[in-house]
Parts: sequence; C-alpha cells; structure tokens
Amino acid sequence: MESPWAPLRNRMFFILWLAQLGSNIGAWMQTVGAQWYLVETGANPALVSLVQTASLVPTLLLGLIAGVLADAFNRRRLILGSNLFAAGAAILLTVIAALGLLTPDSLLLYTFLIGCGVALSAPAWQAVTPALVPRTQIRSASALGSVAGNAARAIGPAVGGLLVSLAGPAFVFGINAASFLGTALAVFIWRNAPDDPEDREQIGEALAAGIRYIRAAPRIRRILLRCVFFMVPASALYALLPVAVNGHLQLGSSGYGLLLAALGIGAILGVVLLSRTRAILHDNALLGLSAGVFAAGVFAAGYLPVLPLAILLVLSGAAWINTFSTLNSAMQLTLPEWVRARGLAIYLMVFTGTQAMASLLWGSLATAYGYAPVLEASAVVLVLVGLSVLVLPLLPRTGKLDRSVPDPELGLEVETEPKPNDGPVTILVAYELEPDKIPDFVEAMHEVRLSRMRTGATMWELVHSVTDSREFREIYDVPTWREYMRQEHQRLTGEDRTNIRRAAAMAVEEPRTRWFLPAAA
Repeated sequence: MESPWAPLRNRMFFILWLAQLGSNIGAWMQTVGAQWYLVETGANPALVSLVQTASLVPTLLLGLIAGVLADAFNRRRLILGSNLFAAGAAILLTVIAALGLLTPDSLLLYTFLIGCGVALSAPAWQAVTPALVPRTQIRSASALGSVAGNAARAIGPAVGGLLVSLAGPAFVFGINAASFLGTALAVFIWRNAPDDPEDREQIGEALAAGIRYIRAAPRIRRILLRCVFFMVPASALYALLPVAVNGHLQLGSSGYGLLLAALGIGAILGVVLLSRTRAILHDNALLGLSAGVFAAGVFAAGYLPVLPLAILLVLSGAAWINTFSTLNSAMQLTLPEWVRARGLAIYLMVFTGTQAMASLLWGSLATAYGYAPVLEASAVVLVLVGLSVLVLPLLPRTGKLDRSVPDPELGLEVETEPKPNDGPVTILVAYELEPDKIPDFVEAMHEVRLSRMRTGATMWELVHSVTDSREFREIYDVPTWREYMRQEHQRLTGEDRTNIRRAAAMAVEEPRTRWFLPAAA
C-alpha cells in the first residue's frame, strides 16, 4: 500500500503544496478577521454569512471561464496572474482597515475581489496535478490538496483569532496579502510547467465543448450531484458557527478560531486514515457514513457545550476530508486531459457556488428562526443525504476508465483537404448486422452516442433501413472540420475507442465510414 504522503517526494509538487498551504492559512485568517469584525459591529447572522458568500460567489460567476482559460492557455501564467490580482485586492483591504475606513460594504467588496482572483486560478491549480505526479498518485495528491486546505483550517483560524484579538483585523488581512505573494513566487520558479496547448481552442469553442462534455458524461454528473447533496446542508456549519460561538457558547474570536481548528485537526486525521478507510469501505459507503458523522457535528454546534462540540467537530473534519477527497479524486481520474480544467471548473462552481448560496439561505433562516433550530434542520437533511447513496450512488467504474488517447483509426483519404472552419461535418457510419445481434448492438450504440457527444458531436442518431432490417446507419454532426480532427486525434480516449470497437465488432463486416460537408451554394 503506497503512502498517502508519496506525492510530497516530488520537489515541485512539494513547493506548490506548501504555497497552497500558506495561501489557505492566510485565507482562513482573513475569514476569521472578517466574520469577527462583523460580529463585533452587531451584524445579524445573514450579514455574517455573507462573508462566506462573497468569497465563494466569484467561483460561481467565473468558474467555467476560468476552466476554459486553463485548458486554452498556459496554466502557470494564469495561476501567477490570478494570485497577483488577489494580492493587490488584499493589500488594498489591509490599507483601508489600517486607516480605520473599513465598513461592512467595503469588507464584502474586497472579499469578493479576492475571491475573483482565487476563482480564476482554482481550475488551473486542480488541472496541473497530473503534470506533477504519476497517475497512480492522483488520489493521494488530491487528498493532500485537501490537507492543505484543512491543515490551514486547523492553523489559520486559531492563529487568526488570536491575532485579531491582539492586533485587529488589518493585521490578518495583511498576512493574507503576503500569502498570495508567496504563492505567486512559488509558481514563478516552476520552470518546467507545461507549455501553451499547440492547438489552442477559441474561447467560444472551448466553452461549448466543455458544456457538451458534461451533458454527455453521466459519471461526472453524478459526482456533481453528490457534491450538491452534501454541500447544501453541510454549509450551515461554517455559515453559523461564529453566531453559535457568540451565542450560547459565549466565546470570543480566539474560541471561534480554536473550534475551526478542531475541524482542521479532524481533516488531517482523516487523511492519515484515508488509505485504510478506503481499503475497508467502498466510495459510496464512505460518502454515506461521512454525511452522517458530519450531521452530528452540525447538530452539536447548535446545542452542546464547548468540549463535546470540539470532539464532534474533530470527527466532522475527518468526514469532510473523506467526502471531498473521494469526490475530487473521482473527478480527476474520470476527466480526460483535454477537458480536465473545464470539468474541474464546473466541479468547483458546483462546490463553492452551492456553499455560497446555501450559506446565504441558512443565514437568512437563522435570522428569522434562530441558529439552533436551523442547525438541527440541516443535520436532519445531512442524515437523509447519507441514506441517499442507496438510490443515487456514484456510478460503476467512476475513476477507473482508460483515459489514454490512442492513435485514430480513420482510413480517411480526401481529394482536397477541407479548411479548418468548413462545416458542419456530417459523418455517416454504415453497419450490417445479423438479426440476433441487433438488440445488443442498439444497446452498445448508447455508449457510442455518449462518446461522440462528449468529444464534439452536436447531433447524433441511429437509423435503420425500412427495406433491409439488417442495415443501420450512425449519423452525427461536428461543428467544423477542425473540431472533427480534434475529436479524432485528441479527444477520443481508450474508453471511447473501446465503446466504438465493441459496437463495430457485432457487424457482419467492418463498418463503412463516409464524411460530408455542406454543398456549395
């Protein structure tokens, strides 16, 4: 069994991981400073929860564009520029707070701008992992990415709460600005980063291709659904914990930081035990169990005193890391390289966008009904989420597909090479089958349809002859000749080729393929 810490032996992964850890610590320190600033000004729970919303909404707004940019341009430069932008916004926030000019509105504005920088770099961060570690270490690397976030949750809030009480919010805002500059420096020294893609897709083309892929990828859609199911109720804990700390727990900013640290410590513990947990439990069982454990922590935040709450928050932190390392690694391993950043961008949009919107919902409900009943209700929903894996589990073979890109099998000879923008291209594949093979063939063609649609087709249909029941035609359209070449040379993976060959093997003879372009006017 390989060590979960194995990716850290790669020097560049280790440097970038440390940079992420530092940046995440700074982000959590800023969150504590921002939320506690609002608590001390007498803000209601809805306004306090808006800190989380303001930092996460940019991912909902910019996530897909960020994914397109990460697939179409140099990921190193994108990460570098985004971190410098976030550092600039954090420096301005620090100056305003130090001058005593900070207001709730300006706090939320600069939190939003910092979130924009983070949102623009996040898909690229996720997508560079396979360039840093072997495929066999992607699960461990994904878990270590979560460790960087959750170790920061253990360190950042505790230190941030102490520094806020000693030096005020401006000081922790300045530390956050410095953490972005440190990340930018680490990325700057990454000299062997992948170059720009040779065949760069235009933004409109890349955006449409990414959306088509998700629509035709049921395993990816199920991962996203599981993410939504968990995040909607789980976000109540992070949105309302500062309100509970100021309520029945009667703690200050330091106490709030220590409770967040308990979550982070649990997350680190979860990573240590992750390989053993996965050896015992299937991914779906792990998701169900983790939701139930997290529910206990959410309920406890509304009613229990500090000591039992802290113990349950440690367990909740482990449940959190188990959930998101499972979902994140499933995305990393299921997405092919050509669309990885776009797919991960949509995952991050769902993850953070759901958390942002749900946080606002829970904050508004807590303002109307009190935080304890709302936390209780979200705990009940989490229990139902855990049970839902019985009917809506991750689909079979998630994360276990062949994502290599074999050479195309076209046999294409043309009199005159079409121009890249010629199109739409209509492809017709003729099959002849024995009657007893037809039902299995039609079923196999369902997977072929998904393969074609994921990789570029905008229309697909299977038809049969009315004069000869043995004759079938597969017909599909690709927008341009350039897109068709990308489909054949860059996008169809080993899994897709297997689907196509499985259907073709049922035909009496090798299927015949023909290609058509619109007739000239």
